[in-house]
Amino acid sequence: MATAFPGQTRRMTSPRLPRRTLVAGLPAVALAGCSAGDGAQTSAAPGSSPEDDLGGAEPAEAPEPSADPAGIVAEAGYAAEGLVYDPPTGLLAVGVRRPDRVLVLDPESLVVRRSVQVAGTVRHLGRTGRGGTVLVPNEADDTLLEVDLRTGGTRSTPVGHVPHDAAGTTDGELLVADEFGGSLTVVRDGEVVHTFEDLEQPGGVVAAGRLALVVDVGAFTVTSYDLDRLERVARLPAGDGPTHGVLPAEGRLAVSDTRGERLLLYSVDPLEQVGEIALPGSPYGLAGDTEAGLAWVTLTALNEVVGVDATGDTPREVARHPTVRQPNTVAAEPGSSTIWVASRTDGVVQRIPR
Repeated sequence: MATAFPGQTRRMTSPRLPRRTLVAGLPAVALAGCSAGDGAQTSAAPGSSPEDDLGGAEPAEAPEPSADPAGIVAEAGYAAEGLVYDPPTGLLAVGVRRPDRVLVLDPESLVVRRSVQVAGTVRHLGRTGRGGTVLVPNEADDTLLEVDLRTGGTRSTPVGHVPHDAAGTTDGELLVADEFGGSLTVVRDGEVVHTFEDLEQPGGVVAAGRLALVVDVGAFTVTSYDLDRLERVARLPAGDGPTHGVLPAEGRLAVSDTRGERLLLYSVDPLEQVGEIALPGSPYGLAGDTEAGLAWVTLTALNEVVGVDATGDTPREVARHPTVRQPNTVAAEPGSSTIWVASRTDGVVQRIPR
């Protein structure tokens, strides 16, 4: 059993799996995307008709790869999904299932250095703004788990209903998108300090200085919140079916419009859409390289990953690589053009060097 964080108290509950429904006409990829659940309200983007209300978008169900994956590939574990590269420690983390655990990998050899068991569900991973700690939104238990990469120590904090994504500010707050709770929970030192409750189905969250940026997969919007004043700043449309967001460059937010098959680019402050690029192939997983000004985007329908220059208002493709099957998540080493991709179908991790 992993060592607890100092002052941690354990919350004893029975795991509660999120209830989910499939939307007609969408790929049936169980637990792979930002699906709507029973009782979750969804709405179309502003100005769209009720017929366009399809709920949260999903990644495509990937075909067999048509090309050998670039770089090297190593086994990880069942349903590998969620990747985080941590620059302060130089370590890579991936979530796997059966049993649920976080694997800490050597980023070059992909050899497992540490395994931390999780009493719940591992899907997407985040990291703290200061580094050294991986964030595990536990959808089955409505908690946020912090995992120390160096020691394997953990701390669990109760948050909103079905936390799907998490991110950390450089000032120490942790931001949790409670997908079926319709809220954004702000955590500091293991305690909830604030909850924004004006969302519908938040699926992605990004920390940008003292702003929290939330991708609402049910309302098809992106929203910014001021973490000092604890109030909403702006809310804009985010395409036909957004799923995730990432910071690819200073003052820039990239959002994968999975259903609309494009990458949307926004300025952060003020929040405004400044550009977009068409990316056919169900763009889904994102990683940002702020040193190089790149957004790395996985195309789940094509088993590819694309590098997009996001330094200006006109994003442009600068790299493309074949990947392992079902590339739902990607991580990037800042400034190096080295990336990693996880295969949820085959349970492997791929390293693509510069």
